[in-house]
Amino acid sequence: MSGANRHYVLAAGGTGGHLIPAFALATELERRGHHVALITDERGAEIPGKPEFLPTHILPAGRLGKNPLSWFKGARAILRGRAMAKRLFENFEPSAVIGFGGYPSLPALLAATSEGIPSVVHEQNAVLGRVNRLLAGKVQAIATAYPEIARLKPKHSGKVHLVGNPVRGEVLQLREEPFPAFTEDGLLRVLITGGSQGASVLSDIVPDGLAMLQPALRSRLQVTQQCRAEDLDKVRERYRNHDIPAELGTYFEDMAARLADAHLFIGRAGASTIAELTAVGRPAILIPLPIATDDHQAANAREVGKKGGARMIRQEKFTGKELAKQIQALAQNPQSLATAAHAAWNCGRPDAVKDLADLVETFGGDELMDVIRTTEPIRDRDHVGAPTKARA
Repeated sequence: MSGANRHYVLAAGGTGGHLIPAFALATELERRGHHVALITDERGAEIPGKPEFLPTHILPAGRLGKNPLSWFKGARAILRGRAMAKRLFENFEPSAVIGFGGYPSLPALLAATSEGIPSVVHEQNAVLGRVNRLLAGKVQAIATAYPEIARLKPKHSGKVHLVGNPVRGEVLQLREEPFPAFTEDGLLRVLITGGSQGASVLSDIVPDGLAMLQPALRSRLQVTQQCRAEDLDKVRERYRNHDIPAELGTYFEDMAARLADAHLFIGRAGASTIAELTAVGRPAILIPLPIATDDHQAANAREVGKKGGARMIRQEKFTGKELAKQIQALAQNPQSLATAAHAAWNCGRPDAVKDLADLVETFGGDELMDVIRTTEPIRDRDHVGAPTKARA
């Protein structure tokens, strides 16, 4: 949309899964000449990767959990956040508010509804999340990452737009790169992560599972594994005892480069993980988080699993023996691994951020003057804390 300068507010929960696609959309909208602001909570303001141009506003994020005793406190915080969002909207005058799920997005979207501002929600998972379910009847559009979305009422299906899940630019750049060469006698590079906080079950199972591979494959392993800090020493000792070369860390800043080099990924099935694996085209063994709300990680894994790009092992069946069996099947010959990589690649939606931005731009009204309206970060007068620059 050329020549039109508009203002958009993005609202997202305080996790990487919610914020990574929000950051990607903010960057694309800013590239198109629009002005963007972010609403999140204190935790979200600290998530690495926030664009420098993106002003951040911290609002209280009340939760409506299972315990009815907490509802009053949660509802009070949500209403306080809605009032604060309204004040921001009076000054910023957004053409639309886009929510990415999580309770911190709820006050902003409620404020948009009450003020008659168009709103869109983006669902990263294959199951519609609680906040997005609550707002599905009120928003103008529901952007999805998967063709099949559970917990979506049929009466809302007319609002659905399949766009995919935006990924980081440095990951998307790898899409046209070939799958790294894997030969009969070459290294098998395995990347293991458990999401932003690691996963102890991977530390407990993966080293012993890799040790159970047939000698011809085991001798060619080169492992990179992200672990919790408290697991590092025991995992390092296990790999040393198995004589398997492994690089361990609690966080890898160059994850895109490591994904580019990997022949096989082992880890959780979070929405951002699946989006990146399919954007790049990397075969995977996925162990969905069993306590994920509505079992959404298992739902996330199904599409790429059905197409042959990944194998899913439920955590209760995740043993060293089962892991070795699945790796052996995937890497039994170079062509098997390359075929799985191509199947994963075919599930990717590389135009996700462009398509989401196109959808957002359909909400706009009159063209705004090309003047950047600046606002001081809005925060609860009774809420301790202020926006903090994200860590690099």
